[in-house]
Amino acid sequence: MRRDERGFALVLTLIVTALLIALVAEFVTQVYVDTTARQSYVDAQKGSLLADSGITGAVALLQFALPKKGYSSLHDPWAKPLEIPEESGTLRITIEDESAKLSLNHIAGTNGVFNTGAAGDTTESYYGTAMRLFRRLQLPASDLCDAIADWVDLDSIPKPGGAEEAWYLSRKPPLLVKNSQLDTFEELAVVKGFSSDIVEKLRPFTTVYAGNSFSAPININTAPKEILASLDERISDSLAEQIIDYRKTTPFQNIADLGNVPGMNLIATGLLTRITVKSSIFRIRAEAQVNGTLRVVESVVSFAGGAPQTLYWREY
Repeated sequence: MRRDERGFALVLTLIVTALLIALVAEFVTQVYVDTTARQSYVDAQKGSLLADSGITGAVALLQFALPKKGYSSLHDPWAKPLEIPEESGTLRITIEDESAKLSLNHIAGTNGVFNTGAAGDTTESYYGTAMRLFRRLQLPASDLCDAIADWVDLDSIPKPGGAEEAWYLSRKPPLLVKNSQLDTFEELAVVKGFSSDIVEKLRPFTTVYAGNSFSAPININTAPKEILASLDERISDSLAEQIIDYRKTTPFQNIADLGNVPGMNLIATGLLTRITVKSSIFRIRAEAQVNGTLRVVESVVSFAGGAPQTLYWREY
């Protein structure tokens, strides 16, 4: 074989060898990717099942605990986060009382009129609470209340800070006004003025779930300081903290007990129709981590009718 033929054969051999190495490397990489993807899928499925079981367990806990007392408080077993180690990960369960929050659906009625309570109600009922809470959070209170009222009311006349059909149809993509109560908290994202930052600021303090369309009393045993201080103009931060300090050792067993807190005697009288000590709607969050893969299930469950009723379910 001539020298140039031998050189060509050597080059061809090197090329073929390089191609084979590349093919083997590609095959090994593909096998690794497929195996990793398959394992991630399996871990995600395990995480979903584990998180789902966490929701089931939390519902069972609430079914067991709620009937035992005439009031719900942060001293109850459900109020403490639960973390359960699992063979390949962990399960963390937290339960929030939705009655500890202000119901956005009760700020205004479908007639567009703000819920300011009976004549002479200096607290202005749910509307007044919303205005004070929004201001406390440094949000445009009047505009946000107007926007919610226009979203739920049946008329087509926009309030000064709100919007009706014309404004929503001009959006991209265009939207129709709901003309009904909010069904989920996430729905706020499409209401005029409710940016993602504002929605996140409101999330710990507001809800769209309540026992009925007429009233959504706030549980004074579980409400945070921001909500307590928003119930009445006369409740200062220090007075709200006194309420919290009082319930740490003596949970309120009936709404009249609020008058036992120094400084609350006269104020409590005007709040009796808008407060409660017993809750029936809870938000459950179950986080399952399996081999580094996280799955979360959130559910809002009502126990108002005895048997649990799922009002909301989300998995991600």
